[in-house]
Amino acid sequence: MRFGHCYISRVNQKISEAKMKRALGQLKRKLPGRVLTDLGAREQASVDNLRISFVPDAVIQVQKGAEVGVVLKLANEYGIPVTARGAGSSATGSAVPVCQGWVLDLSLLKSIKLNPFSKIVTVEPGVLTEALQTKMARYGLFYPPDPSSKKYSTIGGNIACNAGGMHCVKYGVTRDYVLGLEGYLANGAFVEWGLPLKKFVSGLNLRDLWIGSEGTLGIVTKAHLKLIPLPEKRWMGMFAFKSEQSALACVTRLLKSGLLPSMCEFLDRQSVDCAEQLTGRPIFKGASSVSILIIELDGSSDQLRQQKKSLLEITKKTALDCVEAKTEKASEAILKVRRLCSQAMYSIADTKLNEDVVVPIERQYELIRYTLQLKKEIGLATPTFGHAGDGNLHVHIMYNRSSASERKRAEKGILKLMKFVVSLGGSITGEHGIGLAKVPFMKLQHSKEAIKAMQAVKQALDPKGILNPGKIFHPFEVWKHPTVDKKMPWDH
Repeated sequence: MRFGHCYISRVNQKISEAKMKRALGQLKRKLPGRVLTDLGAREQASVDNLRISFVPDAVIQVQKGAEVGVVLKLANEYGIPVTARGAGSSATGSAVPVCQGWVLDLSLLKSIKLNPFSKIVTVEPGVLTEALQTKMARYGLFYPPDPSSKKYSTIGGNIACNAGGMHCVKYGVTRDYVLGLEGYLANGAFVEWGLPLKKFVSGLNLRDLWIGSEGTLGIVTKAHLKLIPLPEKRWMGMFAFKSEQSALACVTRLLKSGLLPSMCEFLDRQSVDCAEQLTGRPIFKGASSVSILIIELDGSSDQLRQQKKSLLEITKKTALDCVEAKTEKASEAILKVRRLCSQAMYSIADTKLNEDVVVPIERQYELIRYTLQLKKEIGLATPTFGHAGDGNLHVHIMYNRSSASERKRAEKGILKLMKFVVSLGGSITGEHGIGLAKVPFMKLQHSKEAIKAMQAVKQALDPKGILNPGKIFHPFEVWKHPTVDKKMPWDH
C-alpha cells in the first residue's frame, strides 16, 4: 500500500494489504464499532479547511482518552501513519492524512471539569472553543483565545497550532493559558507535561514543545487551562479611513498612547470592497472604498468610560466615520463585517492562498504597501485583513485554479511575499501553523541548524515517524495540488 505523497522514509515503505488487514482486525476487536472503513467516513476525514484531500485507510473514533494509547501502540507496532483530527478547521492542512493510514478522531472527547476556586478548567480535546467560553461565562470566568473558527474549532486543534484570535492583542494566545497537558507518545505510552497548578518547573518543559507541534510529537487527551475573570463590560466601534496607511497609523497612535484594546481588527480596501460586493451595499453610507478598523474595549464601567474617551480623541483626527455598537446584537453585526470578508473573496476568484503572517506592529503599513505593489506585479488581488493590534495580518492571493497562468503568478507572488515578511523581521505564520501549506517557507524562516534540531526532537519522540507524517518538514507545494469542492460546517 502506497502512502500518498508521504516523504518520510520509514512510513513510505509499502505495507501489504494483508498486514494492514491484520492491524485493522486487531483494532476492531479492541474498539468494536468505532473503526470506520467505509468510503464515506474515510472521505469525510480526508480533508480539512485547506480543501486538499488524501483518503485514509480507516477512521477511528475514540470515546476515552486511554483508547488513544491503544490505537498508537498498535499503529507504532505496524508502522502505520496516524493523523489526529478534531473539527478539521485547520487552514494549512494540518489535519489532512497526507500519508493515508489511520485518522484518529478525537471529536467525541468533550468533558469539561472546572475548579472554580483555582480558576483552572480541565478539558478534553474535542471541546469546542466557543462551548468552553460560553460555559465558563456562567461562572464569571473567561478563556480568551478565540480563533474566528471558535464555533467549530476544538481545544485540541487550538493547542496543535497554538491558535490566537481577535483578543490576542490584550490577552495572548493559547500557549499563555495552558498549564498542563496529558496525552500519549507515538508508542502508546501515557505522559503528563505539567499539572493543574499555577507553578510547575519540574523537569524539561515538554508541554510547550507539544503546543504548536500539530500532533507530530504526541496526542493530547486532556488540557489544564488557566481562566481569568470575565470583563464586566465591553464596547465596540467600527471606524472608516480613507486609506490603509491612515488606518494603521491610527493603530500606532492608539498603542503608543498606552491604550490597550481587547480587539483591534484591520480590513484593507480590497477586503471591504469584496464584502460590499457580496452584500450589495456599502458598509459605511456615503463612503466607498474605505479601510476599516474594528476596535473593542473592555473593563469596568469607569475604565470603559475613560478608554472610550481616549480612543475617540485619537480616532477623530483621521477617521471618516464611526459606527458605535450599543447592544450585543450591534456588536455581532460589526463582527459579521469582518467574517464576511473571507468568503466574499471568492467573488474575485475560486482559490486563495491565505497567509497568516506576523510583522512588527510599527511595520504593518510596509507590508500592506508591498501587497498593493504585488497586486500590480502579478495581476492578482491581494486582499488583507487581520489582527492589527499584534501585527498578525492575513494576506490572501486570489487566483482561478483552472488557469495555469494564474497558478504560476500566485506561486511567484506567495514566495515573494514570504521573503518580504521575513525581511521585515516577521514570521511566516502567527496562528495557523505550518501543516502542508507553509512547508516551502520554513527554510526562509529557519536556519539549517535550527531545522535539524527540530527534526532531532521529532526523531526522539516519534522514532518511527508515524505521528502526522508529511507535515512541517517535508516537501509540499499546495498550489500544485487540486482542491475538492466540499462544503464544510463553517461555509455560509
